[in-house]
Amino acid sequence: ALHTTFLKKLGGSGLERSFRTGSFEEPQRGKMSHARVSMYLPPDINPAQASIAYGCRALPKLNEELQSEDLLTRQKALMALCDLMHDPEHVYAAIDIGCLESLKALLKDNNDMVRIKATEVLSIMATHNVGREGFLKHDVILALAYLLNDPQSACRENLHLALKHVAQLPSGAQGIVNNGLIPSLVWKLQREEEEIQGLLLDTLAACLLEDATEALSNRVVPFLKQKLLSTNDDIRSKAACMLTVVSIPLEGKNQVWQHDVIPILVHLLKDKMEEVQANAAGALMYATMTTQGKYAALDAEAIHPLLNLLCSSLSKARLNATKALTMLAETPEGRKFLRSHVPVFRTLEEDTSEAVRRAARTAIKVIEWKP
Repeated sequence: ALHTTFLKKLGGSGLERSFRTGSFEEPQRGKMSHARVSMYLPPDINPAQASIAYGCRALPKLNEELQSEDLLTRQKALMALCDLMHDPEHVYAAIDIGCLESLKALLKDNNDMVRIKATEVLSIMATHNVGREGFLKHDVILALAYLLNDPQSACRENLHLALKHVAQLPSGAQGIVNNGLIPSLVWKLQREEEEIQGLLLDTLAACLLEDATEALSNRVVPFLKQKLLSTNDDIRSKAACMLTVVSIPLEGKNQVWQHDVIPILVHLLKDKMEEVQANAAGALMYATMTTQGKYAALDAEAIHPLLNLLCSSLSKARLNATKALTMLAETPEGRKFLRSHVPVFRTLEEDTSEAVRRAARTAIKVIEWKP
């Protein structure tokens, strides 16, 4: 009955006949628009990225695809993970379902793009604390070491970026030391590209705070001496910063003096970059704790450039210069020269930084001390 009523409403038109016979004629052009399907993908669809399942099924599905034998499937899954791993909650979930084990396996994949994207995913995961802890729990550091000599520079860069993030945790830095990576990282300093060298210096500086023994026995001081002469401002700054860490143990102080690094550090006190100046003063602060270091700095005429740094806009530079001058004031020659500059240190007693104020008071006591 409903069917009959519907046909009556059509009014016996040609459309009724078409409905009865099942054959529809194409409407005349201009009277009705055609439905067309676009040849292009929707604007929010990435053909190089795997489609992400809904809700809690998303990461398990991607983990399955990471283990697929199909190359394109693995690549698309890695592309999707690169986006998801910016969220620490997704990182936690990915570690919980075993994604780190899948990624470790992909580090040995024969395809360059798979290795590059796998290291990129790991470098993103390492920006989160939960990711760094996962690296230590699942031995990812040792798996990454497999790619230290990878032919693809993008892969190595991602690897060193991941290690740099891991080293931000004291336990992460100790993990790198415990896995025996320090000799290889030191050796890479003279062979890697400049961008990667910067990452290496950051990683090594954090690791040497935990233990500098291996680095010192693998010629880290001569390698850093070369980096102090680099034309790259960032490399010079980071090399001087790392020498500060190297000079903390006594063996490091002795090697800095033995390899004639102190004159170069004095020269860097006049560098065009304030950050380089500050880090060079920091390295001198530790290197001049020994008698040999003190007199090497005096012979290199370090006092004048250090005094100039007391007026630096960087509080770090003022602090390091004040402490380095205090070390030099422990020698009779240094104390005698600095007595006429005590008013400068008096000015620093009003500095905005509490650390600088304390260092200035200590410097005045040392300079004015009389036997």
